[in-house]
Amino acid sequence: MEWFRTNQLDIMLVFIGVCGAITCSGLFTHASKIRRISLFLMGASATILLIADRFAYIHRGDVSETGYWMVRICELVSTRRNLDRAKQREIELLKQEKQTMRTLIEQTAYALAETIDMKDNYTHGHSTRVAAYAEMIAKELGWSGEQRKNLSYIALLHDVGKIGIPAEIINKDSRLTDEEYAVIKTHPVLGFQILSKINKFPDLSIGAHYHHERYDGKGYPDGLKGKDIPEIARIIAVADAYDAMTSKRSYRDALPQQIVRAEVEKGIGTQFDPDFARIMLKLIVQDTDYQMREI
Repeated sequence: MEWFRTNQLDIMLVFIGVCGAITCSGLFTHASKIRRISLFLMGASATILLIADRFAYIHRGDVSETGYWMVRICELVSTRRNLDRAKQREIELLKQEKQTMRTLIEQTAYALAETIDMKDNYTHGHSTRVAAYAEMIAKELGWSGEQRKNLSYIALLHDVGKIGIPAEIINKDSRLTDEEYAVIKTHPVLGFQILSKINKFPDLSIGAHYHHERYDGKGYPDGLKGKDIPEIARIIAVADAYDAMTSKRSYRDALPQQIVRAEVEKGIGTQFDPDFARIMLKLIVQDTDYQMREI
């Protein structure tokens, strides 16, 4: 230990030389230009810190002006280093907080979707499948992973308004009366009212509000037409209709794939956005074993 204290300045000088050599050699590696610059900056920072520490050690206890400035410079460098560390720590904490918030949103969305689907005896798993199909369409469109995940949450909750629809209407085996169908048609507005309260995720209510709008303007609740319907809702509308046809109902089994394909083709430009309907048709063609349905 005594040897280290006696030779500390020489040891620091060796480290300075090593860091300086590594810094210079980094400029002549075969790495990319950005990587070479990054290595140089990191090496240069380490070298400067060692030099500042060495001068501070040399002038410790020196009350002259030179000693004063050497210590101040070292303190400045050390303070900057501590600030950088604190900034990095803050960034890490923000990332953790964002991940925690995303996990909370995901768990809440799945819990609500499960609650919705449990209310309808014939659509269990519907919300999860619609979310999966919507994500598949978005992937074909080249959406980023984060965009697709947000779309998934929105699609999961597209039927949340059904919470406010009487169970005897939702689960009625026979044909709905005009009055009962009018009640069913209120669920997009109810869903919008529920989800619009979540102001931290303003797009969350879009799917619930507009997934029954039609491209030809004959949908509900607002009768929007074409591109006036939000893109998210146009994607969910295709995914929702596809799952309705490929799921079991009280009065029928899942439709054969060729009939589903024909219905999607028939809805191009009328019920569905042509671009998203064609992507759905592409996915149907790729699904040679007809796995995209309620099993």
